[in-house]
Amino acid sequence: MIYLVIFVVLFVTELLYFRVADRFNIIDKPNERSSHTSITLRGGGIIFYVGVLAYFVLLGFPYPYFFLGLTLMTVVSFADDIMTLSNKIRLLVHLISVLLMAYELDVFGMPWYYLAITFVVVIGVINAYNFMDGINGITACYSLAVGGLLMLVSHHIDFIDRNLLIYSMLSVLVFAFFNFRTKAKCFAGDVGSVAIAFILIFALAALILTTQNLIYMLFLTVYGVDTVWTIVRRLSKGENIFQAHRSHLYQYLGNEAGVHKLLVSFLYGALQFGIGVAVIHVAEKSLSFQLIFSVSLLVILSVIYLMTKGYVLRKYVAGN
Repeated sequence: MIYLVIFVVLFVTELLYFRVADRFNIIDKPNERSSHTSITLRGGGIIFYVGVLAYFVLLGFPYPYFFLGLTLMTVVSFADDIMTLSNKIRLLVHLISVLLMAYELDVFGMPWYYLAITFVVVIGVINAYNFMDGINGITACYSLAVGGLLMLVSHHIDFIDRNLLIYSMLSVLVFAFFNFRTKAKCFAGDVGSVAIAFILIFALAALILTTQNLIYMLFLTVYGVDTVWTIVRRLSKGENIFQAHRSHLYQYLGNEAGVHKLLVSFLYGALQFGIGVAVIHVAEKSLSFQLIFSVSLLVILSVIYLMTKGYVLRKYVAGN
């Protein structure tokens, strides 16, 4: 019953945010990265933070350093949605937030070089999650897939308070109601994609630390493959990888190839969920089996990705 109440409260909160966004002209205008052509309310993903805020207050202030890091990340991302901030400011806040997450996870006993690599990877994943938020429904579908996988694992591995995952997924469902549409009522904005990435990475990191098994990183396989190969292609063309663009496979499929954008978003989420279910089963196998599975998965998925993207570029994109 409490979860239904939380869902209703989050739903009403999102509607109230729409009034605020409309009043203060918090909108998303189409740019080089956009797949939409009309002005839409931005920042609807702030509901992800509200969901965790409700969890934090109602359940006795658990994970305080994580929550502080999420708050800093949310504030700077929301400010960036309203007025473009310096990359240095955003990077500094991201670093502080990740440090707070690391303190919550109690990993400072690790060698410094492990920590340095981890910080770079986490900040990179958060920004990649943000860059992948380019068509209606993709952040909602993918986040539900990853969150759903984490909830499945939490049934037999005690790595995190399941209520954190439940409250977060309820907020994603609320957002999906308004975003998983041909004409979305709102977009997540940086505040949404960055916040949900921070939440999911915290839970994923807790799982990896508890099990001492890196195979769970494959819960981010689909986004990872699209991000890495897109960066490789852009670098090979001499492009600035930090500039806005529309060259991810999901963007080419939804824009140039004319595949329905909601179908593309659903497929990204469904594929990740299917891979994740396989990962959960493989995690119980021997280390050598896990290694063979992981390498095979990444190679096969990369080949399929490159063949699909090559076909789309040849057929639909001139001068690729």
